Formats: sequence, C-alpha cells, structure tokens
Amino acid sequence: MRIKVCGITRPDQVMQLDEMGVEFAGFIFYPKSPRYVFSHMSKEQLKKLKGQHINKVGVFVNTPAEEVLQMVDACGLYLVQLHGDESPRYCEKISNYVTVVKAFRMREGENILWRAKDYQDVCDMFLFDTEGAGYGGTGKKFNWNILKGENVRKPFFLSGGIQPEDCDLLKEFAKEPVAKDLFAIDINSKFEVAPGLKNLEKVKAFVNSLKA
Repeated sequence: MRIKVCGITRPDQVMQLDEMGVEFAGFIFYPKSPRYVFSHMSKEQLKKLKGQHINKVGVFVNTPAEEVLQMVDACGLYLVQLHGDESPRYCEKISNYVTVVKAFRMREGENILWRAKDYQDVCDMFLFDTEGAGYGGTGKKFNWNILKGENVRKPFFLSGGIQPEDCDLLKEFAKEPVAKDLFAIDINSKFEVAPGLKNLEKVKAFVNSLKA
C-alpha cells in the first residue's frame, strides 16, 4: 500500500521518509496553516529535495491557477492536491499541466459519488477527508464505512485522522470492493511531535506494518 506523509516542513525528514520507502511527501502551500512550507524552507530548497522513491505533493487551497502552475515548476512538484473550493473548470486547467488530486471534505451521510461527479472527468485522483471548520486536515477520524459499497472509478487517497493503531483496520478496508481504487494512505497530525515535525519512529512502525 502506498503512503503519503503530509505536512512536511523539514528537508532531513523528507530524506528519512524516502529511506523508509514512503512514496509521497506533502507540502502545504496554504499560508494560514501551521505547516506552511515557506515558513520553513525556500522554493530553491524544496526544488533540490530529491530521493530514490519519494514524490513531492503540493497542497493548495483556493490558490490562483497561475500561481499553482508557477509553484509546480519552481518547487519540482509531482502532484498537486487541491483542498479548497476549486471548481471543475479550475481543476481541468491545472490537470492539463500536472497530475491533480481533488480533496473532498465529507460530512457523515453525504453521498460521495454525487459530491465528486462533476470532477470525475477533470481530475486524476480524489482524496477523501473529514469535514471541519476551515480548510486542510482536521485530524478527525474519517468514517471509511461511507465508502463501502461505492464504485469510485478513480484512484483515491484515504485520509482523515489516520493513526498508528489503524493498520489492521486499513488492511481490512483494503479487502473491500471499493478499495480496488485505493491508491494511497495519507497520514499527518497523528504522527507528529508538533505541527510539521513528524515522529519518525511512529511513521516507520506504521510503514513497516502496513507494507508487511
């Protein structure tokens, strides 16, 4: 199972994640986030960050399209994750240039396929997270059960308060028919010492267990 560690702020931790075999590192380009990447490193530093396995993901919230495209080049981003209220037309413009992951913050009982239907043909992947105040991750547990029985028909990231103890639950979820489209597991705040500073021992144990 692929893993994305989001909210990275330290270059040395990116390289350690790469050594663990983590496939994706998420960098927050939302200035109001405590994990805002440019509070910790420059564009040049970010662009120079390269590992054997890891791919850089830029997380944006309602950012002008031209700025997103500039950051893709300036920072060497592999994927763009859109976590705001971006329209299908906006997503299509970005996806003509780089692979796009559209995030959906889901409420309990909300119909996922109805929510995502207008984005089906203009995004490359989806990400499902928990609804909360403001933008970005909430750290609240996402109820994966609302995905069961659905046919997403698009590779998706599973996010929302995933914690170290969830490995067995994730392996069970991976047996569900909907998980044929499960692309990666997205982890963040439950693996931190402080915002943006990861507990790498917890991450390593999780990675080893999930990939075993």
